Amino acid sequence: MDSVSGRLLLATPDLLDPNFYRAVVLICSHDDEGAFGLILNRPLEAPVADHLGEWSEHVVEPAVVFEGGPVQRSTAIGLALGPANRVWTIEVGRGLGLIDLDDDSATVELNALRVFSGYAGWGRGQLEAEIASEGWFVVDRWPDDSFSSEPEQLWRAILLRQGRDLAIYANFPDDPAAN
Repeated sequence: MDSVSGRLLLATPDLLDPNFYRAVVLICSHDDEGAFGLILNRPLEAPVADHLGEWSEHVVEPAVVFEGGPVQRSTAIGLALGPANRVWTIEVGRGLGLIDLDDDSATVELNALRVFSGYAGWGRGQLEAEIASEGWFVVDRWPDDSFSSEPEQLWRAILLRQGRDLAIYANFPDDPAAN
C-alpha cells in the first residue's frame, strides 16, 4: 500500500471502537514501520491558555486542547500552519507540520496552531490491515480541515464533499437498529 501521509482517515460507521468512532484522523507519518496521526474532530474543554499560555496567540478557534488519540495523552503535540519554507519537526504537507512546543513561542512565525493531547498510532502493517478491512475511508485533505472552526461537524462535512459514494454515510444514524 502507498503511504497515506498527509491524507485523512474517516472512520467508517462500522468502526465502533470508542477511541475512533466517527473520527477524522490526519495521518502525519506513514511508512513501513507504522503510522502516526492526530484526531482532528475531538475538542476537549481545556483551554490552551490554561496549559500553554505562551502559545495562545497562535491558536485558532476553538482555542482548546484536542484529543489527538489514545496514545500518550499526557504529551502535547502542536500542529501548525506556517510559511512554506519553515522547517518542521514532521512535515505533513506544504506549510503544514508538527512543531516543538518547547520552542520559544515569541520567535515562531505561524498562521494557525492547534494543540493535541496524545496521538493515534499504528504498528507495522496495522493501519494497512484496518484500511483493507474497510475500517477507514481514505480521502484527500483540504487546507482548512486541520483548523476547522467547527470540528464536531468535520466527519460529516468531509463525507458530504466526497460525492455520492461516500456522502451517503454522512447521514448514517448512530444506531441503525433504532430506525
